[in-house]
Amino acid sequence: MPKAKDTLTGKQKAAMLLISLGPDVSAQVYKYLNEDEIEKLTLEISNVRKVDSDTKENVLQEFHQIAVAQDYISQGGIGYAKSVLEKALGEDNAMQIINRLTSSLQVKPFDFARKADPSQILNFIQHEHPQTIALILSYLESEQAGQILSELPQDVQTDVARRIAVMDSTSPEIVNEVESILEQKLSATVTQDYTEAGGIESVVEVLNGVDRSTERTILDSLEIQDPELAEEIKKRMFVFEDIVTLDNRSIQRVIRDVENDDLQLSLKVASDEVKELVFNNMSQRMADTFKEEMEFMGPVRLRDVEESQTRIVSVIRRLEETGEIVIARGGGDDIIV
Repeated sequence: MPKAKDTLTGKQKAAMLLISLGPDVSAQVYKYLNEDEIEKLTLEISNVRKVDSDTKENVLQEFHQIAVAQDYISQGGIGYAKSVLEKALGEDNAMQIINRLTSSLQVKPFDFARKADPSQILNFIQHEHPQTIALILSYLESEQAGQILSELPQDVQTDVARRIAVMDSTSPEIVNEVESILEQKLSATVTQDYTEAGGIESVVEVLNGVDRSTERTILDSLEIQDPELAEEIKKRMFVFEDIVTLDNRSIQRVIRDVENDDLQLSLKVASDEVKELVFNNMSQRMADTFKEEMEFMGPVRLRDVEESQTRIVSVIRRLEETGEIVIARGGGDDIIV
């Protein structure tokens, strides 16, 4: 006898959802999951023998309601989502969906701040302790955080960037306290678990949103204070797929400077957009040769691909540092006239 919807675990619902969506759509969803999530979800899918029509309909309906509510939250916050859902579904059903959403998807704190103007946030936090600033920036959109970081004094910029990079988990009590200072109108929902924010990836996203001059200043200072951290950040500042942001002249220069074996391995799993851009900047003969050799290359190890892409990114950053190519960034110092 099939389980009732309320007795299903989150993983079981996810497995049934993917089964209902079919293999093509499920394969696209897998691209956004990490290895551990893929492994657990695949195991759960393999344990599902049959999904009856009622259970399938209930799971799909629950997913649709959560997706719609999440879209409302992204548009105007939790308060907006609640008011819209109440008109459509009634107060009780609306609260059930909001509560389920915030507990299952863990709506991040500072939701109201992500919809605020960066200059307003800057005016409010610029005189706060660097740790407080780092916590707030780690929850904002990377473009917002980058703009705010660019406007802070240089000595504060480096300190804040370092604190974001080494930040791990922050207790809900501290998040609540900082959030209550910022929040004026919207009552945010905070999960009771420790909330992860910050880290290397977070500071990389923030630095990608600042202008080149600010980035150089922060990284130069970090190299003195914490060389290993600075190197780790620099490694992640430009990923292989970002090659689409380069102009044709720069791509041609990169092609000349990198090893053919590295480029072939990297293109083996690259997006169609990257492949087309690279091939368009080769001679027809070279492009045909590359395509032929890639076709006969066979399966490749992900580790080998990642190492090849890392070497190519290193070449790109070296060329940028010597001024031979330009990587488009925020701010005005990289505008070519």
